[in-house]
Amino acid sequence: MDTPTQTLHTSTLRRLAKIHTGKVRDIYAVDAGTMLIVTTDRLSAFDVVLPDPIPEKGRVLTEISRFWFERTRHIVPNHLSGHRLEDLPLDPGERAQLSGRAMVVRRLQALPIEAVVRGYLIGSGWKDYQRTGAVCGIALPRGLELAQQLPAPIFTPATKAAVGEHDENISFEETARLIGPGRAAQVRDTALALYGFAAQHARERGIIIADTKFEFGLDETGRLTLIDEALTPDSSRFWPSATWRPGLSPPSFDKQFVRDYLETLDWDKKSPGPRLPPDIIARTTEKYLEALRRLTAH
Repeated sequence: MDTPTQTLHTSTLRRLAKIHTGKVRDIYAVDAGTMLIVTTDRLSAFDVVLPDPIPEKGRVLTEISRFWFERTRHIVPNHLSGHRLEDLPLDPGERAQLSGRAMVVRRLQALPIEAVVRGYLIGSGWKDYQRTGAVCGIALPRGLELAQQLPAPIFTPATKAAVGEHDENISFEETARLIGPGRAAQVRDTALALYGFAAQHARERGIIIADTKFEFGLDETGRLTLIDEALTPDSSRFWPSATWRPGLSPPSFDKQFVRDYLETLDWDKKSPGPRLPPDIIARTTEKYLEALRRLTAH
């Protein structure tokens, strides 16, 4: 990783127009065909952006995403443009602000769904299973335990919510209505292939990818393309495989640590979010850096 310069909660670039502010990413127009994605140190939990940034987080997410983008081209193309940050009209201060946390990507037509893949029974999937014996309408064997590995990974898509709103799980049939049955099947199969490839790589390095979510877009020819981020601690649950046991909620290398802390507070999970204590911030940084170290180690 680049040497850290500063924590970044919100980016400000004078010579590029900001076209979108997400929960974590600020997006700027470069030209008609490309845009700049800046991954800040903001952290969202329960779909609320928290007031305290997490040092190193944006750099970790960017480096891990680049790592996976480069290694999954055989499965699906991605939105990296090949253009360098050095070629953009930025002053030295802006360039330093963005060092290690920005990518110039192709502008694509984003699909209106999140492609969620679950390999283990945890989170909202566990709650759904306890209630219905299924996860997002997909029937599962009886008697599964918390954090147990599923017989096979499952595709459980969701709608993409605006900042401050909650994503909602949807059925495959609803996905097909939104984007067409052929495209829905392609998204499902591609997401499962990406998860399978990444899960094997991670397991060899001591990390279980319990679940993850992908986003896809279409290029000018209609080709499915991986966009946004890929298999990061923000979009995935990472567990240390050495201590994983069915029936127990495992520790994690991701923002679940912050969610667990927030669950102990008297907070209604609506904006504004609570401030985080310094020790929670520091330990979250450590977890993100550990995920980067393990996943990208040769």
